[in-house]
Amino acid sequence: MQKRSKRLCLVLAVLLSVSMALVALAPDVEAASYKKGSSGAMVTQIQTKLKSWGYYTGTVDGVYGSGTERAVRAFQQKNGLTVDGKAGTQTLAAMGLSAGSGNSGNSGGSGGASSSQVDLLARLISAEARGEPYSGQVAVGAVVLNRIKHPSFPNTLSGVIYQSGAFTCITDGQFNQPVAESAYRAARDALNGVDPSGGAIYYFNPSTATSSWIWSRPLITVIGKHRFCS
Repeated sequence: MQKRSKRLCLVLAVLLSVSMALVALAPDVEAASYKKGSSGAMVTQIQTKLKSWGYYTGTVDGVYGSGTERAVRAFQQKNGLTVDGKAGTQTLAAMGLSAGSGNSGNSGGSGGASSSQVDLLARLISAEARGEPYSGQVAVGAVVLNRIKHPSFPNTLSGVIYQSGAFTCITDGQFNQPVAESAYRAARDALNGVDPSGGAIYYFNPSTATSSWIWSRPLITVIGKHRFCS
């Protein structure tokens, strides 16, 4: 009986030790939620933030590669954080991001937008930016959303997209072509607040632009074949 009690106490002690070890490891697991190899909307937001602050010079593509890892390390060092190249809870908070505000795949929230709004924006993105880098597709979606907030444009998604003369794809038939899968992801990212355009309300392809006025708009950034302007 005494031996059985000792064995029981030993088992309980082992279980307690394992439980405490798991609790101790939990913060590290959460802190490593975004690291090299991760992808999705949150990574796009991380890259956008780091690029705007000068830490990241690569393409905002939603893929956590070596360049993103180096930029995160530089940000962490500058802000007195643990320098491990991983965007965990503390690093995300320092960037003004929440661990739950992105997603690691193709699904996820869309900033409260309806499925029909996602579809509409994705159709516009696919027609206007098919073949462009992913960040350029998100940027086109962001321009549409920036216009909604701007007093010079209609204040609804459909109003901006169907505004007369706003987008050539509405009149040349491209708008009715099959929608690229990446355009749906880009639409969701844009609706979630990702804006690689830097707040642009115009964009154009310099190789096809015929308006001298559009060239007068202040340049914000160039992504792929598009110039994004204020």
